[in-house]
Amino acid sequence: MNSLNSKTIADSAEQWLQYSDNTGYWASLDYLRDIFGPVHDVESLTGCYGAEIGSGAGRIVNMLLDAGASKVVAIEPSKWFALLCQNVRRRSNRVIPVHAEGEAIREYTDLDFICSIGILHHIADPDRIIRACVSALKPGGKVLIWVYGHEGNELYLAFSAPLRALTTKLPHWGLELLTLSLIPWLVAYKNLCKVFPLPMRSYMLNHIDRLDGLQIRQTIYDQLTPAYVKYYIREEAIALLQNNGLVNVQCHHRHSYSWTVVGEKPEKKKTTT
Repeated sequence: MNSLNSKTIADSAEQWLQYSDNTGYWASLDYLRDIFGPVHDVESLTGCYGAEIGSGAGRIVNMLLDAGASKVVAIEPSKWFALLCQNVRRRSNRVIPVHAEGEAIREYTDLDFICSIGILHHIADPDRIIRACVSALKPGGKVLIWVYGHEGNELYLAFSAPLRALTTKLPHWGLELLTLSLIPWLVAYKNLCKVFPLPMRSYMLNHIDRLDGLQIRQTIYDQLTPAYVKYYIREEAIALLQNNGLVNVQCHHRHSYSWTVVGEKPEKKKTTT
């Protein structure tokens, strides 16, 4: 594990300890449908054997199970792996918790799907994880990722990039104070978006406006914490899957600020005699 990835994992561990809310819209099938968008049907997960890379506190794992997945391999590398196990314990017969980095998915075979929501943009070398995913999928199986987008975030990045130069060096308590101070500004901007066609309006009205106070707080904290973050342009998001052997790649610009991308493992070629 390189030092940058180690720092990112350590930062996320602090986050999951502080924020482990798995309730409301934040943890609903409507939210999963919103992430998947038109590129993947949530109902198609019924009866499938899948995996999630970067499971955190188990929120997405439980959503996948709610969607009908028969079993989910939940991979989480941070020291708060126990929190994941706790949050999925009532359905432990359908979850395989794995305390390891994403490449550990290689140990599993014939998976119908693998998803990674909000993780790969924090990993400096994501190709190794996508390659491991491809090896674990059955032919025809799918990888679905959700990553931050560059397009639509230009104004936000002009503000956040200089700020992150400071926040990535702050201790947890300092980040908490800064997060609390930014909440009124975010709420005010969200309310202005209800009146004016401001940048990121769709994100504010269709996502932020549906979260409660603690979830808004977590959203801000999550933006300020990681040691590494990449905002993908569309071509980069597609290439991450295509360049690692996936085909039929589809891409959705979710609320004009992020990319949901899905690709398929090629079917085995028939041999002739």
